[in-house]
Amino acid sequence: MCAVQESRRRSARTVAHGSTRPTSRDVAQAAGVSQAAVSLVLGDKWRGRVSETTAERVRQAARELGYRPNLAARNLRLGHTRTVLLVVPALTTEFFAGVYTGAARLAARHGFGVVLYPSPEGIGPARDPFASAQTALDGVIASSMAADALTAIHGDQLPLVMLDSDPQGSLGAATVNLDIADGVRQVAAHLIGLGHRRILHLAADVPSWTFDVRARELATRIAETPGTSLRTARAPISIDGALTATTTALTAPGPRPTAIVSDDDKLAAGAYKAARRLGLRIPDDISVTGLDDLALATAIDPELTTVRLDAELFGERGMQALLAVLEGREPQGGDIPVELVVRGSTAPPSAP
Repeated sequence: MCAVQESRRRSARTVAHGSTRPTSRDVAQAAGVSQAAVSLVLGDKWRGRVSETTAERVRQAARELGYRPNLAARNLRLGHTRTVLLVVPALTTEFFAGVYTGAARLAARHGFGVVLYPSPEGIGPARDPFASAQTALDGVIASSMAADALTAIHGDQLPLVMLDSDPQGSLGAATVNLDIADGVRQVAAHLIGLGHRRILHLAADVPSWTFDVRARELATRIAETPGTSLRTARAPISIDGALTATTTALTAPGPRPTAIVSDDDKLAAGAYKAARRLGLRIPDDISVTGLDDLALATAIDPELTTVRLDAELFGERGMQALLAVLEGREPQGGDIPVELVVRGSTAPPSAP
């Protein structure tokens, strides 16, 4: 009879006499190691202390015995809750759901849980959901678009990683960014390469570093190409808001733009509605681009040319950075690459 089978039987006998689950001692005996080794392996601190073979043996024994660490007791000993707060804007798109998925998946591998806190929208100031965030949380990952909520919970007084934030002026111990500037450069190069010279920027009317980057980069790229012009229409991030702003911009006096660069796929959808109500065909009369590559991008017709952002990788990198901060390590540097996805909403401009 193998050691694991014997330990499992012993655990079953223990349960029958009143205990509810196997202990770390049972795992140690089944794997043929010390309880200290079990703690190292199951606490993910074994590298450089025990071999990969030993670590796998401990994990296998724990699985077969159905062992689960007593996290409450361990956290009480360590003085940590192993809970992270993810602060994002109101969940109006699937992008931040992807950010949460990536962060939570990596957190689970390290024994952490992630609590999602969307900043309230239109219901007054955000309130601290905890009696004391400083005692309830080990750290915070926050989008710069939810700065008000971050202030309300005093998140800047905890280990903090900022997403979509200016590295030079961030409140956080680390920042994690998508390479939004490069995404805008790719969009501008694509449209200019097609021959577009009159471009409308459908800009998100949101005070945020990430949208400032988009506006600045687009203006720079357009200015570098002789004979181009750039107009800006601002809109809240909603289809109706984009519809109104685009309609006003396209019916204004002067030559009509031949391409629309939208800060977000939802804004692009509003631009589609405006163009069609004005009798304009996409892309024959006007080209439209977005940014995010949400499911919406392939639900509209023609499918939207947009910049793909890897939301789950974004969340994962945010969690990686926070773990590094908590352990006193230097977080991984460099922006996350993005990719222009060309679809049917862009084409060369029609002859005047």
